[in-house]
Amino acid sequence: MPAKREDPVTIHPADHVVTDDNACRSWFVYILRCADNSLYTGVAMDVDRRLDEHNGIDKNGAKYTQARRPVTLVYQEASDSRSSACKREYAIKSLSKLQKERLISQF
Repeated sequence: MPAKREDPVTIHPADHVVTDDNACRSWFVYILRCADNSLYTGVAMDVDRRLDEHNGIDKNGAKYTQARRPVTLVYQEASDSRSSACKREYAIKSLSKLQKERLISQF
């Protein structure tokens, strides 16, 4: 029988590694403004790292933002879980650009 791991690690599809030490960290929904003035919405645990990825400083930026660099962070909000962050991301993506701009202006 294999030995039980003392340090459980779960890898999520977005390559976020969650260990016992950071399992209670918040998830964030964020909106980026691209160089062509379009808006990109995503979720992450570390928004600064994700911004660097979108700008090509680190690997793993979204294809959408690769052709629209540089991108700037214009909005973020914390969520209690990945699930609630993804639900909020979906709700924001369903908004019109004008509604997203209003949301950003309140940030």
